[in-house]
Amino acid sequence: MHVLDELDHRLVSVLREDGRAPISKLAAILGISRATVQSRLDRLIATGAVLGFTVRFRQDHDVRAIRAIMMIEVTGKSTAAVIRQLGGLPELHSLHTTNGTWDLIAEIRAESLADFDRVLREVRTIDGVLNSETSILLSSV
Repeated sequence: MHVLDELDHRLVSVLREDGRAPISKLAAILGISRATVQSRLDRLIATGAVLGFTVRFRQDHDVRAIRAIMMIEVTGKSTAAVIRQLGGLPELHSLHTTNGTWDLIAEIRAESLADFDRVLREVRTIDGVLNSETSILLSSV
């Protein structure tokens, strides 16, 4: 596993802001040569530190989408089984393990209240889900 140095961290930070930035722009921002940027980027990709490039979409531009955060409490040692079942829900945008009262935190995206309601019911009927609490995300600030 490659250990990232300060320059790698700066490069990743710039790419998080603009994943489509050309090598020449990255070099200018970082104050290094284009060849150095290219070799660093190639190494980050080859080692798996950078998994890919994606679009960051402003959530408030998709007025059809209902977004929510669901905290999930799991019984006993059933976390792995619950995670496998949750993985089958296309409305589940991301899933995180956590500490404290809740074992899992899921980000849900649904196109309608009916879809959202269905997803909540499906999650709550999964064997091993003991309790859940959901908050709809109203606006991004």
